[in-house]
Amino acid sequence: MKMSKLFVQTLREFPSDAEVISHKMLVRAGYIRKLTSGVYNYLPLMWRVLKKVENIVREEMDKAGAQELLMPFVQPKELWEESGRWEVYGKELMRLKDRHNREMCLGPTHEEIITSIARDGLKSYKQLPVNLYQIQSKFRDEVRPRFGLLRGREFIMKDAYSFDTSEEGLKKEYENMAKAYSRIFKRCGLNTKMVQSDSGAIGGSVSHEFMVITDTDAGENDVFYCDSCDYAANSNHAISNLPETDIVGKYEKAEIINTPNTHSIEELSDFLKIPSTIIVKTLVYIVDKKPVLALIRADKQVEETKLMNAVGGVDIRIATAGEIEEMMGANGFDAAKGFIGPNGLKEYNGYPVTVVADNTVKEMKNFVIGINQEDKHGVGYNWGSEVELPEVVTDIRLVEAGELCPQCGKPLKVTRGIEVGNIFQLGTKYSKPMNAVFTDIDGKTKPYVMGCYGIGISRTAAAAVEAHYDEFGIKWPLAIAPYHAIVIPVSTKDELQMKVANDIYVTLKKHGVEAVIDDRDERPGVKFKDAELIGFPYIITVGKSINEGLVEFKIRETNEKSQMKPEDAAEIVVTAVHNIK
Repeated sequence: MKMSKLFVQTLREFPSDAEVISHKMLVRAGYIRKLTSGVYNYLPLMWRVLKKVENIVREEMDKAGAQELLMPFVQPKELWEESGRWEVYGKELMRLKDRHNREMCLGPTHEEIITSIARDGLKSYKQLPVNLYQIQSKFRDEVRPRFGLLRGREFIMKDAYSFDTSEEGLKKEYENMAKAYSRIFKRCGLNTKMVQSDSGAIGGSVSHEFMVITDTDAGENDVFYCDSCDYAANSNHAISNLPETDIVGKYEKAEIINTPNTHSIEELSDFLKIPSTIIVKTLVYIVDKKPVLALIRADKQVEETKLMNAVGGVDIRIATAGEIEEMMGANGFDAAKGFIGPNGLKEYNGYPVTVVADNTVKEMKNFVIGINQEDKHGVGYNWGSEVELPEVVTDIRLVEAGELCPQCGKPLKVTRGIEVGNIFQLGTKYSKPMNAVFTDIDGKTKPYVMGCYGIGISRTAAAAVEAHYDEFGIKWPLAIAPYHAIVIPVSTKDELQMKVANDIYVTLKKHGVEAVIDDRDERPGVKFKDAELIGFPYIITVGKSINEGLVEFKIRETNEKSQMKPEDAAEIVVTAVHNIK
């Protein structure tokens, strides 16, 4: 490809609305252009990258025994009603009606469609197991799309679904997919961690995410991991053991005392001259419009996804000061934030108040707790006498770095990660409600045991930029770069430079290298800046040193430069390209 013919327009500055480096680089280097909020045009350079990621995914999925198909982007309401997700999925589901007033949606995921396909086509245990996958565009109406391709509304994804006769079969395929994913991301030049995660709206009992570890602002989740063993988990799923600390209060007699102007844990702790580890903190949340109280040791924080899952919700937020005031009044109390406790709070807005306690409060004794009275707290309280321990006691705590690994007891570390893939053990979450069954060897009908396996194609490409860049531009891994190399004649008016540049270019193409020759009549600085910004893995510059039989050879990943013969530069590139195939 000649640079003069390549459909690309690089920009001098980063776009003003871009927050993360991949968004900034991909726009400035001419890979993507925004169409509307969260929706992007994939320009030729980007499309080449995406197709390469797709092909790596396709090769590894096929090698793992999966079969490719393609399902519709538009899905009927009826199938979503069968699974029970039409009403609960949330506002991210883009609903629409056709000319006949039939309700439909743009597919954010395809569990319902694939289950209906299996229901019609897999009747006997003899046809199982099966793994079907597709690579297709998806649409989720994100409330605040940001980070470019990392969190858009329309995106390209590979989703696969396995159908087995048993949990044992599912676990075997789950492990098969995990290994395939590791190969895929390694081939894409990405260092990933497989971490335990929350299943979210997809559902299922077990799930893991593949996270690209990054120090950039694009990291969406904290990933807690242990250097001494293989434990790794997202913040919404991570657990830890806590170092021993004082959880028995100094007040041996239960009583109510005055605690004026102690609206925060710090103020209360200072006033009573006690550590926060003997205070039970009460937080008010609204989960699916219903009131939920979370009780936790006051030196710890609530992890909201864990709390939401504990009550079976799909949407969660902290209650506003106004809502807390209304709740207090509705239950006959006059208290503000900082003095709230679980005793006596029965209902709000027609819904009963659900109370969930974190595991950290179970063993606490003689603790301090809010009693729903302004400027007063209960001290010396204990479970079962002064206050009832809730029926739901579970892990709703946000893990912190330095806490102890649940597997080996060593301190946990934390980093930021970008999710590029996920795998779920769905079980019968979709097959049971949709009556997707097969006839087993004993003649009985049973629901399929399903797994789900997703990879964000466009997210993977963006994550590669987050992991491979410098101040000058992108450093594409060779396997997914839009082109492998660029040949730059410093002066297009110099006959020798142009001849050698063309000879190298022809040689590269002849040996299967995807190459670009910068034949533009531009200043050398413009050519060099564009080459680095676009991110060609190899840059071969033909300048004045060609009079001595040498060209400059640059490896973009390391920015290492060297002088060598033209044929040697070409050989290095050809060998490298052949080694990735």
